This record gives sequence, structure tokens and C-alpha cells, in this order.
Amino acid sequence: MAETQLDDVRKVFTETDGNEIVAVNDVSIDIEDGEFLVLVGPSGCGKSTTLRMIAGLETISDGDIRLDDRVINDVPAKDRDIAMVFQSYALYPHMTVRENMAFGLEESTDLSDDEIAARVEETAEMMGIDPLLDRKPEELSGGQQQRVALGRAIVREPAVFLMDEPLSNLDAKLRAQMRTELQQLQEQLETTTVYVTHDQTEAMTMGDRIAILNDGELQQVGTPLECYHEPANVFVADFIGEPAMNFFDVTRRDADGDGAVLVNETLEYTVSADISTAIGDRDDLVLGVRPEDISIERSEGDQRRADGHTVPASVTVVEPTGDENIVYLDLGADRSERIIATIDGMSQVEAGDRVVVHVPEDAVHVFDGETNEALHNRRVESNEPRVPNV
Repeated sequence: MAETQLDDVRKVFTETDGNEIVAVNDVSIDIEDGEFLVLVGPSGCGKSTTLRMIAGLETISDGDIRLDDRVINDVPAKDRDIAMVFQSYALYPHMTVRENMAFGLEESTDLSDDEIAARVEETAEMMGIDPLLDRKPEELSGGQQQRVALGRAIVREPAVFLMDEPLSNLDAKLRAQMRTELQQLQEQLETTTVYVTHDQTEAMTMGDRIAILNDGELQQVGTPLECYHEPANVFVADFIGEPAMNFFDVTRRDADGDGAVLVNETLEYTVSADISTAIGDRDDLVLGVRPEDISIERSEGDQRRADGHTVPASVTVVEPTGDENIVYLDLGADRSERIIATIDGMSQVEAGDRVVVHVPEDAVHVFDGETNEALHNRRVESNEPRVPNV
């Protein structure tokens, strides 16, 4: 096990015409001993490049990578005490499972044949693939090949595991099963693990912490719930969560008393003194609310509440998923703005229904419209009663 540190790590690729492409820009992360850290972000954000730099498969343009306070920038990949699991499994097709798992130990250690055999069999039993040791990869299912690839990394007993989207080739059901197995395995081994994925579900369910990247820049590092409830900026708020957060471009207007009103052509949303203070004198703002925090009530006409937290809407599409309904709504009398709400699956709502949308103040986020940085995040705990959905 080991602590791993990325200190202002930067990677620049130079094209044949001399143009430079910054793939990773000054990323700094301290990964604790035994931690499961997930690097997550859209395709092309630099997460795999970051992983490859940790592994020693990609040179670093600037910054330092440390393993237990030892700078490993120039240490060859084979000497870093790091094992990597690839998306493609990368199994040798002419070797049996046993030979695939033993190969790395034979090439990089001084262990005897008996010691290697014992370690391979112990790891295979742990992974539940001991009956497959004499088969070749072509005789295995995708899930079995994935277990072999993991076993090949585990058998080396490295200081750090690196995993580059290892579940992306599996079907949805097997992917969910393997997520659970990987978490249990990591807790059992207590080995520092850095896991790359573009799948936010994997990030939210697997990571002790998640590091969110976009365009090569680190956006936020925190626990999954911190990133969900307290996003650092609009990108994090939009990327984490499915369906995504709803956003409204608004401007600030002074209200009677100490509060303020956030307005656009559709909304006039009243906020308290606390949120008004967090906003300060900024006028260009973005109001955000997650779909599950939106309540829907049936209405007759343009029914609004006195608290300034409601707006009339028209249901356009309902997507039932069993335990919940995903509801698409057009807001306002002119139906100029669309939002998404998730409500209980037993609620009866249909396309064409006229409703009133209620957004409680304890659930809203406010961002700076120019910098996209968070100014106010929702309260995670609240004793206020919630308005029931339809």
C-alpha cells in the first residue's frame, strides 16, 4: 500500500505542425494509503492520460508524481510497483489463465516456480476463477476475462492498482455485479486504487472520493455526496447526477426586506437574506435545482404560492422507469423554458397536464454566471416539510 501524490502534473502533446495540445493541466491530487479514488469526466478530459502518467506509460511534461514521498517521474514503469488493468483486458491469447497470471511474476520477480504457482492459485480462488486456470482467453466469457485481468494485477501485490475503464466492455447487469465485487475486493486488499471511468454511476457508487476532470483541468475532488450536493461549479453540478441538474439563467433584483428575487422571462424566484448575501452584488447568475427536488402539484389556471417558489407548467413527456417517473415540463404561460423532474412512480401524471412546479429554497444552488463557480449550494439536511409530489 502507498500514498500517491500528483503535484501540478501537466501533459502537453506536440503535433507534427508544432502546435501544442494541453491534455492535462496542473492537476494536483493527494491519494491516501488504501483509498479508492475515481477519476471521472467526459471523453477526452485527460483522465486516462493522467492514469498513464502515474503508471509510467506516458512522460510528464511538468510537475511531480510521488509514491510514498519518492518522486517517480523518471522511474521506469516496470520498477514503479504499480499494476494496471486495461479496458481491453490485454490477455495473451496463446497462454492459459494460469500462464497469463504468472507471466508478470516470472518476468519481474525472483520468486520460485512453487511460490509463483501458490500465489496464482490463491489469487484465482479469491477471484472465483480457479476452475478456469487451464483454459485460454478465447474459452472465457467477458466477465471471466475481466476477472483474469484483475487477478493478473492482484497476484503481483503492488503498492497501487490502476484501472482504466475495466468494466466498459461488459453488459449492464454484469457491470453492476462487477462494481460490487471490485468494491469488496478493494476493501479486502486495502490497496490504493485509482480507477478511471466516464460513467458517473460507477464514480458515485465505487469511489471513496472522486476527482472530476474537464478539458484537462481538475474541477473538484471530494466524496461522491460532497460533489453531488456541494458542486464547485456548473460543470460538476451538470455532470454528476442523472437526470442532470436543471439550470436557469437569471438576474438579481432587490426584494422587499433583506432578500432578493432571481428573475428571467419565465421565473421570479424569491430567495432569503442568506442566499442574497452569498450572491453579493453579482447580477449575472445561474439558478440550479436537481430533478428530484422539484415537486409537482395539479393546478387550475395560473396558480402560484405566496412564497415565490412556484411556476405554472405543462407536462410534455413522461418516462416511467418503475420506481419513479421522469417528467419533462415546459414552464410559464409561454412554455419557453423546459425542465426535468423526477417523481414517485405511482404518481399519475400525463402529457398535456397543467401543473404547478414548486422548487423549495432549501434545494436550490446558485452559480456565478460569468465564472460558473458555486456561490450557494443546497442544504443537505433540512427539517422543513417537503411538498408532496402528485
